[in-house]
Amino acid sequence: MSRIRQTFQNLNDTKALITYITAGDPDLDTTLALMHAMVENGADIIELGIPFSDPMADGPVIQRAAERALAQGVSLKDVLALTARFRETDQTTPVVLMGYLNPVHKIGYAGFARAAAEAGVDGVLTVDSPIETIAPLHAELKANGLDCIFLVAPTTSEARMAAVGKLASGFVYYVSLKGVTGSARLDTDEVSRKINILRRHTSLPIGVGFGISDADGARKIAAVADAVIVGSRIVKEIESNPGREAEAAGALIKTLKDAVR
Repeated sequence: MSRIRQTFQNLNDTKALITYITAGDPDLDTTLALMHAMVENGADIIELGIPFSDPMADGPVIQRAAERALAQGVSLKDVLALTARFRETDQTTPVVLMGYLNPVHKIGYAGFARAAAEAGVDGVLTVDSPIETIAPLHAELKANGLDCIFLVAPTTSEARMAAVGKLASGFVYYVSLKGVTGSARLDTDEVSRKINILRRHTSLPIGVGFGISDADGARKIAAVADAVIVGSRIVKEIESNPGREAEAAGALIKTLKDAVR
């Protein structure tokens, strides 16, 4: 059984908290400390962002994080090595790599999937890989026991939801709003309506992200989804607290986990 599936099963009726940070922001050693701090403060699954020069789905907060990581020379291979370091002391917390297809394509799908599995990665979400073209990557991820996670947007048709439901594993990531990460136009009623439609087409847990920035938002989303996903707000804490990134991010995550409970 995959770590992601096991995590959701262990939670029973409690909702999951999925937390995102950009690998290498502000440096790889700090990222490792942040990963452990997130788990210690209640994160159930870690999303680890792969730095990329053109993060089209991300708002300014995560864009700046990617720029800081790239300035350190952080590559996808570094992200895999970082995950392997995390696995030296944490064998249970799922790690999902989230990013864009170009770095994966550069390594090669087969080589990437093997290396990711060996490093201890559990799932992969490539933002710019539509269902029409993802088959080669999906096949390699599946062959190596990795979950392939898909985004579903407010504009996604029901027919497309059904297609995603046939391919996805691990969980489905529902984007709560039209826009980029860090936007602040959360409409819980609309999210609930779309999740009810999505549930017709998948039995997987549904996580909701984009636009969740505080405990109140997390609490509202936890009432309608299986997982609450928070990224930009955590990355902003990292940016605003140089030298005490893990402490600041951990304190925020504790408040989010308390709300999700």
